[in-house]
Amino acid sequence: MNRRRTDGIDPVARSRARRRALQAVYAWQLSGAPVREVLAQFAHEQAREHADLAYFEDLVIGVDEHRKDIDAALLPFLDRSVEEVDPIERAGLRIAAYELRHRPDVPYRVVINEAIESVKKFGTEHGHTYVNGVLDHAAAEWRAVEVNAPRGG
Repeated sequence: MNRRRTDGIDPVARSRARRRALQAVYAWQLSGAPVREVLAQFAHEQAREHADLAYFEDLVIGVDEHRKDIDAALLPFLDRSVEEVDPIERAGLRIAAYELRHRPDVPYRVVINEAIESVKKFGTEHGHTYVNGVLDHAAAEWRAVEVNAPRGG
């Protein structure tokens, strides 16, 4: 059964945007290049993939603009400094933290699942389990009302 969303959001295009954002944030972290240069490098590929370009840009720019706040907010849930976290895992955590903290329109379960899937695809063998643990604890604090709400209905 093909159910169409009434809110205009294409979940497949959003997933692609998140995967590309992970790659872009990873490249930005390693290169130190201005985020606008990194965006320009990825934007043409993004358009060809039929991804949500606006969402991709929001994620990458959001991570850049809120990096200090995101890193400070993540720190209590980490077992090491943010900079010591594997670069792919760090990119995934930063993107998910941005979404959890600045995109309340995206359900926390979607944010966590998408981060896990992206890190599984690009990261180390067990990196996704670390990301899952960190984000579960972060979501419980940052989105307590949503996390504790009854399911279903």
